[in-house]
Amino acid sequence: MKLWAGRFQKDTSALMDDFNSSIAVDSRMYKQDIQGSIAHAKMLAKCGIISESEGAEICEGLLSILNDLRDGITALSVDAEDVHMNVETLLIQRIGEAGKRLHTARSRNDQVALDVRMYLRDAADEIVALLEALQSELLEVAGRNVDVILPGYTHMQRAQPISFAHHLLAYCEMFSRDAERIGEAKKRINVMPLGAGALAGTTYPIDREFVARELGFDAVCLNSIDAVSDRDFVLEFSFDLSLVMMHLSRFS
Repeated sequence: MKLWAGRFQKDTSALMDDFNSSIAVDSRMYKQDIQGSIAHAKMLAKCGIISESEGAEICEGLLSILNDLRDGITALSVDAEDVHMNVETLLIQRIGEAGKRLHTARSRNDQVALDVRMYLRDAADEIVALLEALQSELLEVAGRNVDVILPGYTHMQRAQPISFAHHLLAYCEMFSRDAERIGEAKKRINVMPLGAGALAGTTYPIDREFVARELGFDAVCLNSIDAVSDRDFVLEFSFDLSLVMMHLSRFS
């Protein structure tokens, strides 16, 4: 029976299961999901919500899952629906009852929001690094072609002579703005939502600042409803990437 199917008296259709499954998409976030869960478990133990021994056991179990997934020893299952249930199921299978306490003071809502922010934050760093590497290559090629002249076009007609270096440096400017935009977007991505719960927080005495420090966030979300319900940072990042693709398309 599915986590959310407690009121159903029979299994859902296989077609519905396939439609509802997100593992094909969110499996790429397994690293972030496990990192977030480790920080959450450490916080639960620090705050006395679970015992220190339980916290250590959970963290060890999660690290073993991370290593096995990375090395291809363990695979995620479509039957578990998404990456979050996959990791939780694997943890309980490995360490037993203690694994069930990981989700204390946490909802799937704030967990998903956390994973998405961490994934996009990592993606932002990776893309900026690639853009900077591309700019370095363009600068190197431009330096070798300062005296190479080619026609510049306006309205599909030859207009003025330009150097090949000047042409390449135009793309350096575009990619520089792209990297700057992504860096600005990352500031709004890098805000920690865990602790918001389903939408109205939790009654457990948690320490959100501790989790934020553990995971490298600059701040915590101030409003629990906003933390779990809005994905404006995803749309902003998608727009920034569309501009990167437009500039790459021009270059090609």
